[in-house]
Amino acid sequence: MKKKYVVPAVLSSALIVSSFTASSVLAVNVPETANVQAQKEWNENANVPIFVKEKFAEKHTTNKASKAKAHLQNNKQTYGIENAEENLDVKDVQTDELGMTHVRLIQTKDGIPVEGSEVIVHYNENDELVSVNGHHNPEIDSTTLDTTPDISKEKAIDLAKTAVNAPDQLDYEPTSELVIYPFQEEHYVTFKVNLTFTTDEPGNWFVFVDANDGTVIDQYNTISHAKHGELHKSVGTGVLGDHRKIHTTKVKEPKSGTQFTLSDNSHEGLEGIYTYDVNTGEIATNNSASWKDEYHRPAVDAHYNSEKVYEYYLNEHDRNSLDDEGMAIVSRVNYGDNYNNAFWDGRQMTYGNGDGSFMVPLSAGLDVAAHEMTHGVITNSANLVYRGQSGALNEAFADIFGALVDEDDWEVGEDIMGPDAKADGRTALRSLSDPSKFPVNEDYVPYSNNGGMYPSHMDEFYELPTDLDNGGVHINSSIINHAAFITGEQIGKEKLGQIYYRALVTYLTANSNFSDARNAIIQSAEDIYGEGSEEALAAADGFDQVGIYE
Repeated sequence: MKKKYVVPAVLSSALIVSSFTASSVLAVNVPETANVQAQKEWNENANVPIFVKEKFAEKHTTNKASKAKAHLQNNKQTYGIENAEENLDVKDVQTDELGMTHVRLIQTKDGIPVEGSEVIVHYNENDELVSVNGHHNPEIDSTTLDTTPDISKEKAIDLAKTAVNAPDQLDYEPTSELVIYPFQEEHYVTFKVNLTFTTDEPGNWFVFVDANDGTVIDQYNTISHAKHGELHKSVGTGVLGDHRKIHTTKVKEPKSGTQFTLSDNSHEGLEGIYTYDVNTGEIATNNSASWKDEYHRPAVDAHYNSEKVYEYYLNEHDRNSLDDEGMAIVSRVNYGDNYNNAFWDGRQMTYGNGDGSFMVPLSAGLDVAAHEMTHGVITNSANLVYRGQSGALNEAFADIFGALVDEDDWEVGEDIMGPDAKADGRTALRSLSDPSKFPVNEDYVPYSNNGGMYPSHMDEFYELPTDLDNGGVHINSSIINHAAFITGEQIGKEKLGQIYYRALVTYLTANSNFSDARNAIIQSAEDIYGEGSEEALAAADGFDQVGIYE
């Protein structure tokens, strides 16, 4: 059952006004994929951060969405949002276990959404507005744009495929939607195209194609080189020799007889947990309920760890799978040749078997599985853009929940390191407790001011171009990791998880930066444990000690 909160009697009522002026892979050695826009600087500050805390009752209405839009409209001097009732569309309205209601609104122009611009209005259980946060682009309202596309959606998809050298065969049907895209201080009407494929260089690309002339404005890859039957309880052996109890499905085939598949349909409300073998393209199959063969070990671990992570999110956060709606949890193993990587492609997890020297099969790590599956949670909640500070937050939350699910330590990837890596002192991929114990990839060293180690403070922030690690998503994430560690050491992993999960699903938006994360995490601690509580003070202290201030 879900952990029960002790709801504080008094919620935060302080008024704090901030300025209103105008993604996944785990591995360390990350080869880069060519990007035709690599020399362009992405404008991460195109949207305006908002985090206002206040508490007052408004005219009662049962329609929270209308109430939220009216509040923003009537207080445009505070928020800088013109024509809120006309230019904000309701994305979602949710009431949480504290009795708070959260109205998510997306900015639009002529009915077209503005990429990354989202505002959330929060009400407490007494129907009082208590905070507003998010990102809004005030320049859009005064910008003249031709929002009628001159090219078709199909043409945009073809241009996107060419831009990223996509194979003829894609893993999923490509998607394309019309959005207004702020980029390099300009605003473009674009088709946002998503292409997913798993070749030697897998991709989950987002490509922004100008809807008027077909120019590729920007592109980024969120993957960076880092049958029905009878339910059955089986046993198996994992990569490191651990004994695993797993749920499988027993099927009877006319020709091959009885077989067992890594299909788990034992969880009510969940579509299932399925583990595929890339070599066959089918769900992993065995002739026995005992999965002891060496070949099956990566699949056994992937299947076992998927269930453990699913149970963590269900029991700790009452979240039913990655989308909170019971979506199937799908993993693939035996990917690539000596592939030292694992990734979430927007829909499923994929694990390489490593090269046996630097890494063993990556499905061996519970924290690796939790990291990749948390990317799925992020995709279905804050959907943090996989670039710059928002991308570093994306990676940090994946690392943090990896360390929370795998409770043994504050390291990520300690169970997947190969003998040669350990001999060289590389005992994990990243450390939340001491980030600087490990060096970064040599390509990033020229941008370092701490000797080429992972940073633990904003003084050591890597100013990387966007064509290197998407602007440092795997590097600068360690600053947030360390803030979480400092807080966790004071209040424990369980409370840390409650606070960070709430921040992720309740307050963060696609373009949130490190400062937004501080505000969201402290606010989440105050929501759960009360203003001035030990937990709220510890949350603030974590960010103070890594140099992220208000």
